[in-house]
Amino acid sequence: METYIVLRKPQGLGGGFTRAMPGVASMGAIAIERIPHHALADLKKDPEVLAVTPPMTTTLISPMQSSPKPPPTGDAWGIASVGADLSPFTGEGVVVAVLDTGIEQSHPAFSGMDILEQDFTGDGNGDTNGHGTHCAGTIFGRDVNGQRIGVARGVNRALIGKVISKRNGTSQMIFEGLQWAMRERANIISMSIGFDFPGEVQNKVNNGWPVDLATSQALETYRGNIRLLDALMGFFRAQSVFDAAPLVIAAAGNESRRSVNSQYKIAASIPAAAEGVISVAAVESSGTQYRVADFSNSYARLSAPGVDVLSAWPGGQLKAIDGTSMACPHVAGVAALWWQYLQGKNTPNRANAVASNLTAHARADCFAPGFDASDFGYGLITCPR
Repeated sequence: METYIVLRKPQGLGGGFTRAMPGVASMGAIAIERIPHHALADLKKDPEVLAVTPPMTTTLISPMQSSPKPPPTGDAWGIASVGADLSPFTGEGVVVAVLDTGIEQSHPAFSGMDILEQDFTGDGNGDTNGHGTHCAGTIFGRDVNGQRIGVARGVNRALIGKVISKRNGTSQMIFEGLQWAMRERANIISMSIGFDFPGEVQNKVNNGWPVDLATSQALETYRGNIRLLDALMGFFRAQSVFDAAPLVIAAAGNESRRSVNSQYKIAASIPAAAEGVISVAAVESSGTQYRVADFSNSYARLSAPGVDVLSAWPGGQLKAIDGTSMACPHVAGVAALWWQYLQGKNTPNRANAVASNLTAHARADCFAPGFDASDFGYGLITCPR
């Protein structure tokens, strides 16, 4: 018997949901099923089944290691970089979901917020890693000891889905987290996580598979998970007719190496590269211009501050770290400001409208020579004014 993730067509109103959602289209239901391998072909023929795939290992898009330096004493530099310090909008009334390692809810950065936690890993709520707390702080964190870290400090309701444990996670956790965030009416979903193809290969090699067969099987699993993710994103897009579609934002990945000694660039990874997901590259300040970070994957849709980013850290602390993981929540925070701006204008199909404004107002004229759209996408995000 082998384990598969199965996505079925919705069965009537509210299919795939644990409670009815009046006025909102139903979504497919995800189930984890153990079936013999010889029955897989018949299952895929079932007209009610939209996608079937083995679960895949997932991992954090982990922060990059940089040389130790004292934490910044002023506001996080990304706040002014994206224009959040000049925007009259705060993200008030916008619901943001963060699918990551959890959150230290008692951190001063989240004081007074309405935070709903859901653990999909079995490890329990909370954040023993720090990654999820840091990402959440950049999106909606309140000031800590007079230092501003959050782009959208008016966001009051946050959904925190723990989809990465101490032992990484699986794609099942991400898919369940996405459905949960949709069910809880998230407007924006932020994910600084990735499908771990190298890890999937290594796991099979460790279990005695020859490298060539392990790679082939991992590729099949990767392809199946992409198809299931695309199907889920299709359900999300279907909600737009009810103005209930969330905007999904993900980190492009940190696998590139653009330094002089080893120049190579890797394209944005999954889930960032999935259809309908806004992928985010990381940039750093270079005087009056910006440089794309050496580690940042290419062909992202947008760019945001991702080097030396100051945000919340477990223990009530603040910490500065690097990565496209840190750039992604900047875009989620700016998206919350655009969402509030468009909400005030009663703009329909808001997720698509926010995405359009993010790209239309991105700055492509602020980068140092040597970078192009394959590096920074539409450009550096900016807030509404």
